[in-house]
Amino acid sequence: MRRTLHSFVGMVFGLVVAALALSGAVLALYPVGDRLGAVDHAPGLTVADLAARVVAANPGVEEFRRTEGGRFVAAVSGDDGPANVTVDPATGAALARYEISPLRVWVEDLHRAFLTGDRTAGHVVSGLGAVAMVVVLLSGSALLHARMGGWRRIRARVKGAARQRWHILVARVALPGLALAAATGVVLSLGTFALVPVGLDDRADFPDAVDGGEPAALESLAALRQIRADDLRRLVFPFDGDPEEPFELVTRTGEGFVDQATGARLTWVDYARPRLLHDWIVALHSGRGLWWLAPILGLSALCVPWLAATGTAIWWQRRRARPRIRRNVALADADTVILVGSEGNTTWGFALTLQDALSQAGHFVHVAEMNALAPMHTGDRRLFVLTATYGDGAAPATASHFLDRLAKVATPPARGFTVLGFGDREFDLYCNYALEVEAAMVERGWTRFAPMGTINRQSPQEFARWGEQIGGLLGVDLRLVHIVETPRGTPLRLIAREDYGQDIGAPTAILRFAPGGDKGRRALPRYESGDLLGVVPPGSTMPRYYSLGSSSADGFLEIAVRRHENGLCSGYLHDMVVGDEVRGFVRPNPEFNLVPGKTPVILVGAGCGIGPLAGFIRANRSRRPMRLYFGARDPKSDFLYQHELREWLAEGRLSALITAFSRADERVYLQHRMHEDAEVLRKMIRAGAQVMIVGSREMAQGVAGAMEEILRPAGTGVAALRAEGRYVEDIF
Repeated sequence: MRRTLHSFVGMVFGLVVAALALSGAVLALYPVGDRLGAVDHAPGLTVADLAARVVAANPGVEEFRRTEGGRFVAAVSGDDGPANVTVDPATGAALARYEISPLRVWVEDLHRAFLTGDRTAGHVVSGLGAVAMVVVLLSGSALLHARMGGWRRIRARVKGAARQRWHILVARVALPGLALAAATGVVLSLGTFALVPVGLDDRADFPDAVDGGEPAALESLAALRQIRADDLRRLVFPFDGDPEEPFELVTRTGEGFVDQATGARLTWVDYARPRLLHDWIVALHSGRGLWWLAPILGLSALCVPWLAATGTAIWWQRRRARPRIRRNVALADADTVILVGSEGNTTWGFALTLQDALSQAGHFVHVAEMNALAPMHTGDRRLFVLTATYGDGAAPATASHFLDRLAKVATPPARGFTVLGFGDREFDLYCNYALEVEAAMVERGWTRFAPMGTINRQSPQEFARWGEQIGGLLGVDLRLVHIVETPRGTPLRLIAREDYGQDIGAPTAILRFAPGGDKGRRALPRYESGDLLGVVPPGSTMPRYYSLGSSSADGFLEIAVRRHENGLCSGYLHDMVVGDEVRGFVRPNPEFNLVPGKTPVILVGAGCGIGPLAGFIRANRSRRPMRLYFGARDPKSDFLYQHELREWLAEGRLSALITAFSRADERVYLQHRMHEDAEVLRKMIRAGAQVMIVGSREMAQGVAGAMEEILRPAGTGVAALRAEGRYVEDIF
């Protein structure tokens, strides 16, 4: 709901909000310029003294005023008519002409009334734009709170694809300024339509009686001597030669009329609280009178077009990736509900195949994501939960809030539930999240109508067999024929390879690819080091993924591949020769990327796990501190990237290289080297270092244990670093 509201309002009012933001950014320049043009004056200067100086230096003064930025501007009549000039408060002398540019007038009209002058329609559009901005900010803040895991972690590392990360990073910076501008803009719009009191009708009545005597010297007028120059807004002089005409005086807190002969206030109105509050809101909205605030508001406003563009791109990308659920029965009419937990959308395909088969068998099926779980999904229904497991046993994106929602659903599905988990048996925590989900549902007293099933590596055959079991329990012929869809990919031509490890029985190759096919019309997809290259080997429908050791800026795709016994894809890639082509596609791996900035980085990799780490080092043109711990078997056989690492050390892209070769160093492993450098590592962690681990699960567990011991004296640990996004693993 929050995401839908955020996207809908943002896109419907996107142009209006962008126009308000850009015009507001331009207007924010003027308070700064006004303040820079102001001339300081002695403390304690009164309006009486200032008026006397201005009149003495500028015959023909009709009025003068103080701008919000602190300039004193006098309207002086001359042969060519009245002219506005800035004056020096110390002498009253004119300094320069003061003119409001036509551009400023045009931009103000655009910002306040969309170039309609004072017409109501323009003010309505402007007000709706301000309301839309408030809605977008509130819904965006709620999404940010949920994504970051609470306000305490609001400044933690942002995860996700590059476009999403930058959207969040910019939003996080701009949020305070935009919230202030939007909230005050709404209040000002309400005041425009008299929906809230603003006190702008507070006016002093013109006096019925004036002394009419000889005008006194300006510096002697008591009412003017009581007002500090900094509190002045406007002083209008009497018509020359008319003793019946009073001064009109407007200050920060009130206004009225002053007798030019006696210096007494004839009539006076102190502004009520609504008027004073309105003036403060204007200052907070525009920066006028608070010149230091204006740049903050202006820079925040400049972020809006970026947020609108990236937000639209994210919405479009999500819309394209969203599965199209055909014939999705309304929840009120459904007897069967399928809830889906997916990270990369592949589980949705299996869910839709199940939906289609159940529908053909006469059931009324509603499909939704697991995060949508609510009491209406249970009741007199049968519930299927199909979920993948993300990373090291965690919930996938569309199921990240499922367990919290489950705790609030009191009524179980009357016809029972079953869970189907998707995973990879090569991981220790195979289908871990599915196991957690089933355990939580059983703990709440919900009844299973079928035992939990698992699908290894998206196997259509296992899915079909599971369907036969479910069909038998339901008394229907349930044929689940699922065709796994994989991206078509891009032709890639092998242009170079380096082979290692043959002498020790662990053949590993570094493979470098360039665009294949018609090179004149094809380009590489955009990618970063640490993203994944997907390859579907001949005779298989399931892609295998390899971490990239290069980025788009390098102009090539590079992977390190260990040949596994009976490995279908690794064998296929190892058999390639320079000039051969393969189809591949890039899948973002946003959970495994470097935190931007200059903070140190600790890189730990073993074997072909050095691939993405080498990509990070290669891209380290800013020379941020990077310390690499690399483990292998024999330096003469499987020292991957040996020559490049030496060059990067010399260039400063790599700060230190620490190696551990288990066969050459008498079974020394990475964790041993890290213990030797314990004090160095603690110092780097205190400096904000990020730890990047790539390799086998066994290696990662050993490194995590070593880091736990190393960090204990520093008062932290691996779990704390993980929570901050500073301990990241890519395990295979």
